[in-house]
Amino acid sequence: MPARLALIVLFTQGHGVATSPTIFEPTVPLDARVSMDKATTQPTVAPTATLVPAIPVFHRIASSAAEAHCSEASYNEARESISRALGALRAAQSPSGAWMERAPVAATDQKKPSMAACTAVTALGLKAFAQCGFDPKSDSSANRARRFLYDELGPARASFSPDAEGGLGTYVASAVASGLAAVDDPADRPLIERTIEWLSSTQWDQSEGVSPKLDWFGGSGYGSRGRPDLSNTQMMLDALHDAGVSPEDPAVQRALVFLTRTQNNASTNPAPWAQSGASDGGFVYTPANGGESFSSEASGEGRYGETMPADAPRSLRSYGSMTYAGFKSLLFAGLSRNDPRVRASLSWIAAHWTFAENPGLGQQGYYYFVHAMARALAAAQVDEVTDASGVKHRWREELIAELRSRQRADGSFVNTASRWEESEPDLCTIYAALALEEAIKPSPTPR
Repeated sequence: MPARLALIVLFTQGHGVATSPTIFEPTVPLDARVSMDKATTQPTVAPTATLVPAIPVFHRIASSAAEAHCSEASYNEARESISRALGALRAAQSPSGAWMERAPVAATDQKKPSMAACTAVTALGLKAFAQCGFDPKSDSSANRARRFLYDELGPARASFSPDAEGGLGTYVASAVASGLAAVDDPADRPLIERTIEWLSSTQWDQSEGVSPKLDWFGGSGYGSRGRPDLSNTQMMLDALHDAGVSPEDPAVQRALVFLTRTQNNASTNPAPWAQSGASDGGFVYTPANGGESFSSEASGEGRYGETMPADAPRSLRSYGSMTYAGFKSLLFAGLSRNDPRVRASLSWIAAHWTFAENPGLGQQGYYYFVHAMARALAAAQVDEVTDASGVKHRWREELIAELRSRQRADGSFVNTASRWEESEPDLCTIYAALALEEAIKPSPTPR
């Protein structure tokens, strides 16, 4: 077994380690796909000396409200809402086992639409069924979804190529790893390991000649072609977490460098946009090539902050979906609640608490946001969040109530804002089902 794959068996050993061995200068030339005309260099991010025990991975929802730290009424409402959502997915599933089958999807900044999105969506759909105990060995929808994944990426294929023609490789590989991990069948382990190896190998790091000082370092992008961003990177870290990869894994610790540079936090991020910005603890879309934020774009300041007033120092705006993605990823990377990056994230969350919208973007990307939010709060192992006004919120009950209010009569969900494919009921329904499942997973003793 390759040394990188051997790290998968570490699972959750629970001991802290020094992470400095992952931070070193490359010994090979810089990959030609990285343009130094746009990329910037910054001081090397100091390694985190000690990691906390890995967060437990739960592949099934709780069997009772008490186990989920949820009220009995909300637990039952979530179970009923999930059941209706899965019913809608059963009705929408194609004969081949896929959802959103062959729907062309143009990833951010990718000119050519990809036909591989259905593989990622189907893998997440499989996860939604598996977490409710629907086994592919006995459930027809789960069985057909799993078979579709093997038809697309299984050992019968000459090589592992999650999206050979498009840019969605990271999304596809990450979703497949998470979906099959949720099934929890040892027979799927070889394919899971194959996806993890691919994800690690396509991360921007020293193997492409990328220095830890470069703003691309540690991030993942669309396949191995594009500059990295937090959306792809958090998908990669979700997959590694779900597959049981230890926070000690070098790929996770390299990603932590990228996460630190993505946070609007002047005390830990030396990037000029972070030094001159709000320093509110939230996250932007990417620090690469000087930084980008879709919330800055929505506010009229330009995605790169390029239309800000000439006399104003350039900065970027934090927003909801990326902040919860970043917060969750910091926890998956082994940081404690006392780490200044984690504390800053919680400050942003307290100041922008809502389930009504994706803060900074309104309804755009709402179901992506609520899925990231649910996973983040479950990873934080908290029952309540206190907002900036001092009001305590039981997040599970609030999430369940909000999503139930948005569920359609046939059990499906859809967004009125179509950006990022959320006009597709299959995708929104899967995101909503997964968010509801996170809300009623077992809740261990807080970290």
